[in-house]
Order: sequence, then C-alpha cells, then structure tokens
Amino acid sequence: MSAHVSGLCGLLEVGLKLRSPRNAVKDVCPVAAFKRLLSCSSAGESSPHGYAVPDRYVSESSLPAPSVALSRVKSTSRELVCTPIADSRVMDLQLRGTSEQDAVPEDSAARADGDCARGTGEKRKSENAEKQERSKRRRGGGGKQLRPGERYVPPPQKRNPGVSFSQEHFDETSYYFENGLRKVHPYFFDFKTYCKGRWIGKTLSEVFSSEFRAESLDYYKQAAKEGRIRLNETPVEDLSITLKNNDFLRNTVHRHEPPVIGRALEVLEENEEVVVVDKPASLPVHPCGRFRHNTVIFILGKDHGLMGLHTVHRLDRLTSGVLLFARTLEVSKKLDQMVRDRQLEKEYVCRVEGEFPEGQVVCEEPILVVSFKVGLCRVDPKGKPCRTVFQRLSWNGHSSTVRCLPVTGRTHQIRVHLQFLGHPILNDPIYGSLAWGPDRAKGGLVSMTDENLLEALIEEHRSKESLYLLDISDESSVSKGNTCTETLIGPDGALKVKEKTSATTHNQSSYGGQNGEDKDSPVSTLTCSALPAPNGICVSGEVTAENNSKDPLCSECRIMRPDPTEKELIMYLHALRYKGPDFEYSTPLPNWAKEDWVED
Repeated sequence: MSAHVSGLCGLLEVGLKLRSPRNAVKDVCPVAAFKRLLSCSSAGESSPHGYAVPDRYVSESSLPAPSVALSRVKSTSRELVCTPIADSRVMDLQLRGTSEQDAVPEDSAARADGDCARGTGEKRKSENAEKQERSKRRRGGGGKQLRPGERYVPPPQKRNPGVSFSQEHFDETSYYFENGLRKVHPYFFDFKTYCKGRWIGKTLSEVFSSEFRAESLDYYKQAAKEGRIRLNETPVEDLSITLKNNDFLRNTVHRHEPPVIGRALEVLEENEEVVVVDKPASLPVHPCGRFRHNTVIFILGKDHGLMGLHTVHRLDRLTSGVLLFARTLEVSKKLDQMVRDRQLEKEYVCRVEGEFPEGQVVCEEPILVVSFKVGLCRVDPKGKPCRTVFQRLSWNGHSSTVRCLPVTGRTHQIRVHLQFLGHPILNDPIYGSLAWGPDRAKGGLVSMTDENLLEALIEEHRSKESLYLLDISDESSVSKGNTCTETLIGPDGALKVKEKTSATTHNQSSYGGQNGEDKDSPVSTLTCSALPAPNGICVSGEVTAENNSKDPLCSECRIMRPDPTEKELIMYLHALRYKGPDFEYSTPLPNWAKEDWVED
C-alpha cells in the first residue's frame, strides 16, 4: 500500500486546512496529513482529530492508482470523501474537525505547505482577475450595465493642470534659418481633446465640418482611413460614430509653423530666481495657435536648456522687449503679488502716427474685450478701468516716439489708448486699420457693430494678403463668397496659380492665427500634433525627421508662400524697462525709436 500512498501524496499540491471547533485555521502539508490519516486508519486507530478514512480506501487493493486525480477531500460527518477531477496534478484537501488542538507539521512538511499555499493564492488571484474582466466586459468597465450595441467610454484620465515642456517636446523637430527668418521643419503632431459638451450627440463628421474647418471633410475621411483619427485610442474609419461624454479624440496631422524673425533670443539675466530675455518681435511667448517651436518658451528650452519656467507677464506676439520668467513657483508667486500690489513698473516705448502732444498725457478710458477668441478690444463705458501715462520723447515731422507707462495691465491697453487719442502705433495691424472707419475710432467713436468690425478687419487684411499679422484663429478668417489665390506645387513640380473660395480654403492660405492653444487646455481641448490648431486646441507631439517634411494628405505641403519681410513682422512697440523694488532690467532703445529715425 505504501507505493499507492506515495503516489497519492505526490498528487496533493494544494494546501490542507485543519480547523478546530474554535475556527482556528492552520495550513499543513497535505502529504504529511494524508499519510497520518492512512496510518491511523490502517492500524485501526482514530486520527488525532477524530477523522476516519473509509474502509474502501484502507486496503491496498482499494486505493486509487497514482494516475487517478483527487480534486477535493471534504469532511462529511467526520469522513473523508474523495472526488476525481480532470487535472491529475492538483488536489485541494480540506479537513474540518472537532479537536481543540491542531497538528503541527514537520519542518519539511511546513516548507511544502508554504509552497502549496502560495500556489492556491496565485490560482485564486487569477480566477478573481478573470471574473473581474468578464464583469468589466459585461458592464463596460464602469459598473454600468451596457445595453446591446452600446459603446463603452473609459473614464477620463487625470490631467496635470500645469503646462510644462521637456526635452521630449523640444526634440519634436528642428529649426533652420532662411532669408533672415527662423523656420521650423514640418512635423507630425497629435491634436488631442476630450469631447466637449456641445459635441455630445453629434457625429465625428459633424464636429469636423463645423469646428475643424482647417481641412475639408474629405480630408478627415481619408485621414480616418489611414488610421490618423483615433477615438479612445482606437482607430476609427467611420466618421458617423456619435460622440459621448468623456470620449477622447486624437487627430494626427502634419504641422507647419509660420516663420518668425531670425534674430537671436538674447538672455539679459539668468540666476537662481529669474530668467530675463529681450524678446524679438513676431515671436509668441508660449505655444498658441499655429506656433509651438517658434515661441520663446521652446527656443529657451531648445537653445539654452532652460525648462520649467513660470511666466510672470506676457508680451503680444508683435511686441518686442524685456520679458521676465520665474525659475520657481515661489518666486513666481512673489512677483505676482508685486504685480497686484503695483510694486512693479513697466516702461514701453512706441512710434505713433502724427505729432503727439507735448507734456504728460493720461488716458483712463475703460477697455472692453470685443472677442476673447480673437483678442480684439475697444474703449467702452462697460469695460474695465484702465490708466496709462504717455509722454512724447521726439517728433521727426511725420511720427512721434512716445514713452508709455501702463499703471494697469489690460489686454492691448497701450494700443487701444493710443488709438483713442488719435495717434495709433504707426504700423499696428489692428488698431491702425482703416476697418475702424476714416477716423480709426478716435475718441472711441465706432459706427458699426462688433461683428461688422471684425469682418471688415479680416477683409482688409485678406485683400492685402497679410492675415498673418492678425492674432486671430483660422476659423475667424472664414468668410463666404470671397476668393483668394494660392501658388500650388503640382505633381510634376510645376507651379500653378489656383483660385479658391475662402469659405473652405482661406484658413489654410495664410500664416494667420494665434488663437491660444493653451487657453482651453488642458481639460477639454485637443492636445495637439500638427496643422493649425482650430478652436483653441491644445498640443503635445511626436518627433519627426526632415524626411517627414512632406505629407501626401497635407494641403500646406502643396502650397508655396512668399516669405514675409522682417519689416512686416515688426510692430513699433517695445518693452524697454521692467523695474521692481530691488531689481531693474532694460534693453537698448530700438533703432526705430531713435530721434533721427526715418521710415523707409
């Protein structure tokens, strides 16, 4: 019988549990326990815990062969019952007794018992995981029972509310310099967004048609076929899918950035607390609209290794001069408090039209934002209170150089107040425009609605082919019925002039558009990756080499544009000085601000 007993013991690989009447459970080795039971029964004795092995298992002839699997030995009326299972390698032996003492296995048996217990635990974990996965599939992963045909939407992931860029982002593409301009090699990039409230219940094709008009619907259909459009990280080929709350959309596009002035970004001060630079005109401070790598933040990271900077104040894209960043959050909060307490003094210099009055001129007209998306403002009694102090520095017979001290910090405050005074900045593309009327809103007189004003402003720059000078989104530049011409590169390399209606194509035909991509981010906007960023979509991209500079789906790749001149990218407004209680940073006076300067 010993051979059969040894065979049976070899099959017992799962833990044995002995439970006393007080429910004290101890795991023991099944091999030792089973031997003990058999030895007691063969000798006509009771087991230490009162168990009796059935007679049919006592004789050697009645013992099952080692090849017969035993799955579970249960104590029923103080008797062991053995049941076979398909897996001949596993046996779960559970004994329930009435003895107050529990048997203590030998050392070798204890080690074997530990291995058996671990095996049981792993098996149970695997079974629980399978049950949870089956339940997840039935209920959609969120505990909600899905109806037949209903699409599961995973819960939204936590997002970092801060905006920080690292070397991974800086390596997405590279710069090159041409015709005095800093240019960026085109690169692939992902626009990413969670479904906005107004999109719920709409199809993907409806959303692309109404809110992402930088490309035609045919483009998005082709992009979907090539796997560039993903919903909840799953490629979609059918744009008729209806969007639901928490849907996560990713759109891979080929991104082209507008050129900026190629002048180097000079670092005026760098210490443990702050970084101060002299920002060239035409360069946005941070990623926005169609700009990402051609921004101060990215150039400082790529060229100077300066990362994790905190913006203390901003300058308009076309404005040049002193720009201050904090190195730490603590310093940023300290400087912000100084701004609120008006302990910081900012001094600007500009060149305006006509002969500006001598002496000190103070303007306290309230300023109203006409459109946050466009960044257009005007004087209005309903606006926020403002105060700017002006003083003429020089007059050359045609234009004046004026010193500006903004006491408050409203959007476009200096530019709007100078327009109100009848002396707009000499080359201001917005507030010096004739779209405001012949007097250009002098004295705050505007004889049209805000909507008509915006339309007239866009139309003026469209006719001059200078939409790239406006800090507006591509969507805002769409106007039905108008046409524009584009120089296209044909398949054979030949140049072709093509006329298109602006309602569908003009938003692709200019370098315009600086609708801040970080305004809506990080919660509900596309976290981007190429092409113009429609509707304030936010960005995060992927590295591309120069051989990725051409994309057969990209309309921008088929357009050859003339480069803007350096003069066209400069506005005569410069941040000359930034002064605090114990610091002061300044730059030299620009050439156009000097007394003997004459416009070309």
